[in-house]
Amino acid sequence: RLAYPRPIFLYAGRVAVEKNLEAFLSLDLPGSKLIAGDGPARASLAVQYPDAHFLGAHSGEALAAIFASADAFVFPSLTDTFGVVLLEALASGVPVAAFPVAGPRDVIGNSGAGVLHRDLRTAAAAALAIPRAICRKHALQFTWRESARQFFGNLLRANGLCSGNMGALPEELSSAA
Repeated sequence: RLAYPRPIFLYAGRVAVEKNLEAFLSLDLPGSKLIAGDGPARASLAVQYPDAHFLGAHSGEALAAIFASADAFVFPSLTDTFGVVLLEALASGVPVAAFPVAGPRDVIGNSGAGVLHRDLRTAAAAALAIPRAICRKHALQFTWRESARQFFGNLLRANGLCSGNMGALPEELSSAA
């Protein structure tokens, strides 16, 4: 575990203006704010927010250890379309705090594995109460098989060959997915 005051609020990813990191870094939160990643805004944000801990770019086991040490993953982006990093956090058992926008809504939805709120501080504080097991269980639903099933279902519906529930795929497509 990382030796920073708890709770640990983590962001991991590209450190750039479009990630809206100032929305996270400007929050009044207890504990520590960690940024794992690099990018063109890192140097200026590190100067502007000296209380935040900029860890630089990590991968593999080092990145996994950072995720595992976090108490909440804060995703301040308003524009990401999916946010695979959200799945990485959830797979590590880390609850997500984010704005209620497309990417986080697609990943978190009504799962209880995160908190989506227009006030990011409210979301971050509430995420601390989410059990890690709920996050991990939700992450395990995002498999290649499930992605293929959804893709085929969308193709069938788009071509007027199927309507309604994606779970109602013909058996040959369900088993192929």
